[in-house]
Amino acid sequence: MPRKKILVVLGGNSKEREISIKTGKACVAAIKRLGYQVKEFDPKKKSFLDIKKNKPDIIFNALHGEEGEDGFAQIFFEFAKIPYTHSGVISSMNAMNKLISKKIFIKNKIRVPFFRFIDKKNYTPSKFEKSLKVKKFKYPLVVKPNNEGSSIGVKICKNQSTLRKNIKNLLKNYDTLMVENFIGGQEVQVAVLNGKALGAIELIPKRKFYDYKAKYLRSAKTNHIMPANVSNKKYNEVLNIAEKAHKILRCKGVTRSDFKYFNDKFYLLEINTQPGMTDLSLVPEIANYKNISFDKLVKKLILDASLNK
Repeated sequence: MPRKKILVVLGGNSKEREISIKTGKACVAAIKRLGYQVKEFDPKKKSFLDIKKNKPDIIFNALHGEEGEDGFAQIFFEFAKIPYTHSGVISSMNAMNKLISKKIFIKNKIRVPFFRFIDKKNYTPSKFEKSLKVKKFKYPLVVKPNNEGSSIGVKICKNQSTLRKNIKNLLKNYDTLMVENFIGGQEVQVAVLNGKALGAIELIPKRKFYDYKAKYLRSAKTNHIMPANVSNKKYNEVLNIAEKAHKILRCKGVTRSDFKYFNDKFYLLEINTQPGMTDLSLVPEIANYKNISFDKLVKKLILDASLNK
C-alpha cells in the first residue's frame, strides 16, 4: 500500500500566522510519526491555486484566523476536490462571524452575552452610546472585532470614554465590531471531536482576562484545571451545549467552544473551528485527559477529512 500524501496548510496571511505555524509544525511532526508522507504549504508564499500541484490525498488545515478559519481557504480546497480536515465553507464562515453565530445560538436557545453590533458605515458615537443606555447595558463592556480569533483586538472598557476610544481605534482596522456585556466568573472551554464532547477545561489567567498572551505565552502562567472545577451536573451541561453548538453550525472534525460560567449559568462566547494544536493548546490537553495522544488526535482528524461539508 502506498503511503498517503498529506499536505499541511499552515502560516497564511492572518494576524495569527505565528500560532498557525506552531500548530502546523506540531501536526507535521505527528503526521510523520504516523507514517504518512507529508509536505507543508504556506499560502503567504504560494497561491491557494497551486495546492493541486502537490497532488496530495488529503489536506490538513492548520490555518488560523482570516483566510483560514472563515471559509476562504475551504473554498479552494473544495475547488481542488481534495478532502480536507476540520469544518467546511459555510460552517467556518458562520462560526468566524460573531454576529451570525450569535444569532444562530440564540435561535437554538443557547445563552450568549447581551450584545450590540457596530457597522463602521452607520456608527455615530453619541447615538450608539444612547442606545446602550436604552438597552440597559452595564459597564464593564467588551468590544472586539466581529471576525477575528485568539482574542486579538479584544478590549474591556470600564466606562463610556474608554469604550468610545477603543471603538474609534478598532474601526481604523475593522469594518464591523461587537460590543458585549462583560461576563465575570469562570473561564471554561470545551473540545468537541467528531460531534462528541471530549471534556471541559477551566482557565485561570494571571492577566485581566484570557487574552492572546495568556493563551500562547508560558510566561503568562495561565493556570489550567482539567477537568473544570464545576459540579458533575454542570460539567455535563456544558459538554451538551458545546455538542449542540458544534451540531447546529454543522461543524466537522474538532471545535473548541469558549464559555463563561457565572451565577450558575453558562454563556457561550464563541466556537472555534480551527483550534490551536501547539504544546500550550487546550484541545490536545483535553484529549490527553481522555487518553487520546496528540498523534492519535491528528490521525482522527485525518481520517475524518472530507469534501462537500
